[in-house]
Amino acid sequence: MTIVIEQPDLCSQFDGKNVHAEETNELLLDGGFPLPKQMSEDGFKAPEINSFGQSFRNYDAESERQKGVEETYRRQHINQTYDFVKRMREEYMKLDKAEMGMWECCELLNEVVDESDPDLDEPQIQHLLQSAEAIRKDYPNEDWLHLTALIHDLGKILLLPSFGALPQWAVVGDTFPVGCAFDESNIHHKYFKDNPDYKNPAYNTKNGIYTEECGLDNVVMSWGHDDYMCMVAKENGTTLPSAGLFIIRYHSFYPLHKEGAYTHLMNEEDIENLKWLRIFKYAFILTSVDFFFYLYTSFIDAYITYYTICAANMIYTARAKF
Repeated sequence: MTIVIEQPDLCSQFDGKNVHAEETNELLLDGGFPLPKQMSEDGFKAPEINSFGQSFRNYDAESERQKGVEETYRRQHINQTYDFVKRMREEYMKLDKAEMGMWECCELLNEVVDESDPDLDEPQIQHLLQSAEAIRKDYPNEDWLHLTALIHDLGKILLLPSFGALPQWAVVGDTFPVGCAFDESNIHHKYFKDNPDYKNPAYNTKNGIYTEECGLDNVVMSWGHDDYMCMVAKENGTTLPSAGLFIIRYHSFYPLHKEGAYTHLMNEEDIENLKWLRIFKYAFILTSVDFFFYLYTSFIDAYITYYTICAANMIYTARAKF
C-alpha cells in the first residue's frame, strides 16, 4: 500500500506536560525509557478514569449487546483449551497470510466489530485512533506508547477471510492462561466447566504446568488478537520496548490487570511492565479519526521497519508480514 502525506508538525503536539504528573504519573527513567512513578511503597495505583472522565466495561448494564457478549464468552470458555492454543500458535507463527502496510492493516479493521465488547459497537479503526489519542493526551512524550495504542488491536484481522475467518471466540474477549486452573475472576467463569481442560489434573491446579514466578512470556495464553499481534510485531523486528509488547499481548488479560489474579506467575520485568498496562487500559476518547492519521504515521516510521521511504515526496510503503 502507498500512502501520500504531508509532513506533520509534531513538535507543537508535545509541548504540554503530563496532565496527571502531580497526582499519579510522574515519570522516572528506567532501562532506557520512562516508567511511571509508584504512588506509594506498597504498589502502583492505576487511574480509574481517563483524562476525559470516561470508564468502561459495564457488563451489567441493560443493552441489546449483552446477550451476544455472553454467548461469545460461553463459546470461548468451552473451546479455548491448551491443545487448541498450541495448534493456533503453530499455524499463525508462519506469518504466511499476507504482507501489507500498517495503515492498510488499520483500514481492514473498518470491517470488524468486536462482539465481546459491551461498550463498543463501532468499527475498530476508530477505537484504535481514539485510544492512541487519549494516551497521547496523558503521556505526550511517550511516542512508543502512542504507537502501541494505535496497533494494539490489529490482530482482530483474524476475523477476516484472508486471515482464516476465525470465530469471534477465537479472536476477541478477555484472555487468560491455559495449562492451569481458570481463576474465578474470569468473566462468566461458570462456562469453563464445559472446557475439557477443567477436569484435566495436569491443567486444573493453581500452577498447572507452570512454576511460581516463571514469567508471563513462558505462559501460554488463550488464543486471540493479542497474542497474534505481539507475534507479528516481534517477528517483523519491532523496536518497541518490552513494555509496548507487554501491552499488546496482555491488554485483554483483565483477570490480571483489573482483578489481580495470576500474579504468582509474574517475574520482576512483568511487574514493571504491568504499571504501563494499567495506565494504557483507561485510554479512550471520542474524537475525529481523520486528523490523527497524519500524526501516527510518524510513529509507525519510528518503530516499524520500512522497506521503502521516498523522503522527497513523503511516500511511505511500510510493509509487514502477517
